[in-house]
Amino acid sequence: MDRSVPITMAESAPGVTGGHAITPAILVVMTCVTGIVDAVSYLALGHVFTANMTGNVVLLGFAVAGVKGLSATRSLTALFCFFAGAVFGGRVSAPQAPGPLLVETALLFLAGIAAPLPDQNLSFYCVIAITAAAMGYRNAVVRKIGLPDLTTTVLTLTITGLGADSRLAGGENPRWRRRVAAILALVTGAFAGAELVNLSTALALIASALITGSCALAAFRLHRKEIQQQ
Repeated sequence: MDRSVPITMAESAPGVTGGHAITPAILVVMTCVTGIVDAVSYLALGHVFTANMTGNVVLLGFAVAGVKGLSATRSLTALFCFFAGAVFGGRVSAPQAPGPLLVETALLFLAGIAAPLPDQNLSFYCVIAITAAAMGYRNAVVRKIGLPDLTTTVLTLTITGLGADSRLAGGENPRWRRRVAAILALVTGAFAGAELVNLSTALALIASALITGSCALAAFRLHRKEIQQQ
């Protein structure tokens, strides 16, 4: 084997990280979950992002500037817990299926349980902390998977690639279906999250946990099939 060619996690690790068509499919669905989580955090928890840290840092700056309706404390809580989750996710030596997805499922269920706490302020901070930790953990794992255009939480580079690599820009438009799927998934998740938040914050979080759990089940079945074929 030519060692001059790097082997990514997406090529070497089993399960979610295997080179199967279900791998990008799972990450596209998890991008949809991101839309739900950020709908919950922004619409129901006082204008803070717990998945999109770029947006959260910007909101932190606005809050420090005294913009009404924003909270520097909530944004800082999200940043700290996201970072802690990323540290935890970074300790996962190989993101094999379905372990990381099960961790995120459990955290989202826990956030759903915390949402209806009678003390609203306590509820807000619990949900912010738990969902931010879950998203930080996921981001660290997805970073190890290393599939291009499927970070599951941010789309800036995905949209940039869609334009910069397009035929209009003289490119070959690689992976355009994957890029468009990621964009549509986040929009769909945000729409669904907004609708669910109108009904219940807890319901939106439980829905995101159920979707993540379904992805874990799909990853488990694929992982088991891989083992049987070995």
